[in-house]
Amino acid sequence: MLLRLMPLILMGVLTLVTFWLVQKNTPPEKSTIERVRLHEPDYTITNGALSALNELGLTKYRILGNKVIHYDDDASIDILAPRMRLFQLDKPPVTVKSDTGHLDGDLTILDLIDNASIFRPAQAATATQAATLRMLASSTYFKVLINDDIIETNRPITLEQGMSTMHSNEGGKFNNIEQSMMLLGQVKGRIERAPRRAQ
Repeated sequence: MLLRLMPLILMGVLTLVTFWLVQKNTPPEKSTIERVRLHEPDYTITNGALSALNELGLTKYRILGNKVIHYDDDASIDILAPRMRLFQLDKPPVTVKSDTGHLDGDLTILDLIDNASIFRPAQAATATQAATLRMLASSTYFKVLINDDIIETNRPITLEQGMSTMHSNEGGKFNNIEQSMMLLGQVKGRIERAPRRAQ
C-alpha cells in the first residue's frame, strides 16, 4: 500500500519544493502606491537670482529675492522680497516688486503679494522713442504673465505718471512691450500737464 502511495507522496513533496523555490526567487512586487511627495522645500537660496535670455542672447528678465525657496512636488518657488526686472530693447527696464512672491513650476506666472509695485523710470526722447515720464503703479497684488510680457491685477490700483495720479478699484494691466498701463473700470484722479521746457 505504501509503495502505491509513494509516487503521490513524491509528487506532493516535489510540488511543495518547487512552489517554495519559485516564491523564494521571485522579486517582491513593486508597490503600486508611489511615495507621496509633500509640499516641502528641497532647497533654499539666500540672495538668489534667476535670469532668462531672449533669442538674441540678451537678458529678457531677472528675478531676485532675499530668500528663494524651491519645492520638490511641483517645482514652484516662494520668494521673500522679490524684485523682477523686465528688459526691452531701447526702452528703460521696468522693475516690479513686493513683500512676497510665488513663481509657478513652469516659470510662467509670478504672483507678487503685499506692497506690490511696478516702476518705470523717466526716459529722454531718442531718435526712435518719444520721451516718457516716470511711472509708478501700486497695489496689494500683481500677476506677472512672463511669456506674454503682461502684468495685471484685479485689485485696487493707484497709478502715478509724472505729476498725475489716478486710481481704479477694478485693477489694470501693464503691457511691457508697449510700456503702457491701462486702468480698468471707473478711474478717478487728477491729470497734471507736464511742465514745458524753456526754449
